[in-house]
Amino acid sequence: MYSNKKNILQLVALLQQAGIDHIVLSPGSRNAPLIHTFAGHPYFTCFTVVDERSAAFFALGMIQKLQRPVAICCTSGTALLNYGSGVAEAFYQQLPLLVISADRPQAWIGQMDGQTLPQPGIFRTLVKKLVQLPEIHTEEEEWLCNRLINEALIELTRHGNGPVHINIPLDEPLFEFTAETIPEIRRIHYYPSQTPAPACTEQFKTDWQRYAKKIVIVGQASFPAATRELLRRIAQQADCVVLAEHTGNLPYPEVIGNFDALLYTLPAEEKKRFAPELVITLGGHIVSKRIKQLLRGNLPQAHWHIGEKGDIPDLFRALTCIAEGDPAPLLQAICRPEPQPGSSAFYRLWREHSDALAAKAAQIRERGFPFSDLSVTSYFMEALPEGAVLQLANSSPVRNAQLFPLKPGVEVYCNRGASGIDGSMSTAAGYASIHNGPVYLLIGDLSYLYDLNILYNGTIPDNLRIVLLYNNGGEIFRALPGLNRSDKLERYVCQAADVRESRLPFPGKRLFPDDGAERIRQTIREMEAPDAPCKYVAVITAGADNSDVLRNFYHQLKDSTI
Repeated sequence: MYSNKKNILQLVALLQQAGIDHIVLSPGSRNAPLIHTFAGHPYFTCFTVVDERSAAFFALGMIQKLQRPVAICCTSGTALLNYGSGVAEAFYQQLPLLVISADRPQAWIGQMDGQTLPQPGIFRTLVKKLVQLPEIHTEEEEWLCNRLINEALIELTRHGNGPVHINIPLDEPLFEFTAETIPEIRRIHYYPSQTPAPACTEQFKTDWQRYAKKIVIVGQASFPAATRELLRRIAQQADCVVLAEHTGNLPYPEVIGNFDALLYTLPAEEKKRFAPELVITLGGHIVSKRIKQLLRGNLPQAHWHIGEKGDIPDLFRALTCIAEGDPAPLLQAICRPEPQPGSSAFYRLWREHSDALAAKAAQIRERGFPFSDLSVTSYFMEALPEGAVLQLANSSPVRNAQLFPLKPGVEVYCNRGASGIDGSMSTAAGYASIHNGPVYLLIGDLSYLYDLNILYNGTIPDNLRIVLLYNNGGEIFRALPGLNRSDKLERYVCQAADVRESRLPFPGKRLFPDDGAERIRQTIREMEAPDAPCKYVAVITAGADNSDVLRNFYHQLKDSTI
């Protein structure tokens, strides 16, 4: 029988899967559940060393001989401090020492309770990684615990060996040993860039062939032309679905870009049919919340993330493999020399719905929108020349731009790393300062005001074009269900200050609803000329029913009579 603490059971299960079978135990009451579970499991070889300082060095000797990780386990309080010398030696010898410390509940740290001290971060720069496991009471805490343990075990040998610290606060009762088995726990496999190619590639191909329902999601990226072509060829194979937003810079007809709107139009009972068995992600952040909700609610059986840095973004709570390095070799492994006739049923499902939705959206756009942020965005996207560079500010601009098709060769950039609204104009100016052609920026008023100083420091390049949507505050907040009913919305959420149009500092032309749609459209068109007479345009959409126009557009997409 084992401890009934779920975080301990997860840790033990993952240590077994990772092949860490030697454990050096130092006695204590707070770590007794760990001791009982390790010592009672036939997989582990346990040693007892009472003095924690000796225990740490004892484990180092074992690592030197075994050439693989060894774990040490202690109770709470000053016991952990005694590991310090051994941890320092492991760090400088680059030995994969796994430190497991039991801890008191965080509520009692610093409250004059016995054997309590702030254990997280106690080794500071002498460990490669610290994780603190939650006590598991919810499904989210269970996922978090699993992810943290996986991250810690990967870090033991990732980019060189070294010590890692896992801290485990444990609440009473401690001594309930009622679990009969160790659970099956998800392990995240890590393939470093120096892994022999066949080991990673063969597993990747095996997973690819095993599943019929496959989705490749490309986040924010600007891949080399050869990698983009590989992704296009994979999409042409029609045995998987390739999804990418504008920020993925894959403007190919074979790649599905309207997936967020597509998922909006589906009845709840239909969405499960669109969920894959295998997901492959590459690139950076994804804007769409709906694809995240689909995959978190219908967990894929496998999720590979391919990234240059080998990060561990468990975005859908289903990550199974990390492949570090250039994605091209793995993409080449699943890319057929020539597309084969026929397509998978899963691909046809997505393709048919995407094409039908695109046709419906084109009809709606052809009829035109009432004056609003959306109508101005449509003029802006329509005016962009082929091969243009498009910079998008966060919040509404990046989301609304996704509702309109891109012309061939348009490169799209947006600060989606942290997704803040600050710095968008400065980023566009920096790009334009070393770019030979025009750079176009679509930005909202709060983003503009955050970054206003860049216009007045004398370094704004002549090739920067700005369209400012002045809607009198954070328009996206007015569209959020629940928040849009708050009587504090306008004063405290949408507007951080009184930024009335008359006070707006803007070194360009201002257009108002009374100017009419055609003049607004023509002014934006004129911006594309190399010698454009007007480089900055602010369109005042304050007072327009922006949120209603956007909601109505989505409702029309769902309307089966159109």
